[in-house]
Amino acid sequence: MTSPTPTPSPRRRMFWIIPIVLIVGWALLAIPSWRRPAVGLEAGQLRRCPATPNCVCSEGATGDQTIEPIAFTGDSVAAWSRLQQVIQQSPGAAIIQHDDRYLHAEFTTRWMRYVDDVEFRLDAPSGQIHVRSASRVGRSDLGANRQRVETLRRAFAQESGSI
Repeated sequence: MTSPTPTPSPRRRMFWIIPIVLIVGWALLAIPSWRRPAVGLEAGQLRRCPATPNCVCSEGATGDQTIEPIAFTGDSVAAWSRLQQVIQQSPGAAIIQHDDRYLHAEFTTRWMRYVDDVEFRLDAPSGQIHVRSASRVGRSDLGANRQRVETLRRAFAQESGSI
């Protein structure tokens, strides 16, 4: 004769339910960051930011989403190459696509592994590199995209020796 299987106590069940719920919740939040959003140029310009406050752009943006392009003087090919060097030296950065006037990079945060898409468009005649930085997940980025662009701008200026 077999003895009945003891029923786990409610406390013991909670011990397992809480970690499972946390892991599943984290995975569901992270899934969108694994997918690349639509990036690239539209009608020769960077795409507009979505209505959420987690994006900045130097083209077509309004209000809090507006940011200045990166200015340069001299040879545009040298400036474009310098920008690529700055990105390659940035923590968590990976250049995904680039050609002679467009560059797409992904920046992955160290702890939470969130991925942000940063795009650049070279406007050689005006001496500007337009920029768009957008988070893949969440509604607010607490200013992370703006701060990233300003950090890249400072590093770009230091590389050119203009600071």
